[in-house]
Amino acid sequence: MPFESLAGRLLLASPTLGDPNFADSVVLLCHHDRESSLGLVINRPRDLTLAEVLADLKFEADTDSGRHQREIAGRSTFEGGPIEPFRGFVLHDGWHIYESTMRVSNDLHLTTSRDVLEEIARGTGPEHFMLILGYAGWSGGQLEEELANNDWLVADPSQQLLFLTAPEHRWALAAQSLGVRREHLSRQIGHA
Repeated sequence: MPFESLAGRLLLASPTLGDPNFADSVVLLCHHDRESSLGLVINRPRDLTLAEVLADLKFEADTDSGRHQREIAGRSTFEGGPIEPFRGFVLHDGWHIYESTMRVSNDLHLTTSRDVLEEIARGTGPEHFMLILGYAGWSGGQLEEELANNDWLVADPSQQLLFLTAPEHRWALAAQSLGVRREHLSRQIGHA
């Protein structure tokens, strides 16, 4: 049976998914092959701000731009999943490539090196980005089993949804693109 990678697509947790780590979550699948999958929850802001992370890393924000400082001070980080909750990932638009950048799709990249955070602090980094701490992972076949159980809906991301939509509205917007509304989903597993 041919394998179809879902890398670059969104997983929307359905009511049948019993894992509380993923209730109501939207996960961007960044890597997916027969051996493993890696995803980032993109709709769970943390209390930790980008400014706090940059200060902890000893990166100084651009002091010439008060607007840039306010943007960094007000920007939340995200809880990317239950695995390695302090490992950082910067999800960003596809125009910048850094020391440790992985292509997720034509429009999206994922960077784990510090150079992206240095540029963000200086105000020269990617225009659209999210700092995500932690990740979700699946062993070979595990995600496929969850998909077969109808635990996830699969949708396509957009720049609007990822970077310009409030986190609490991302699930509904992605589901809307599929013609689905949460209140119409059953908590029972079924197959047509």
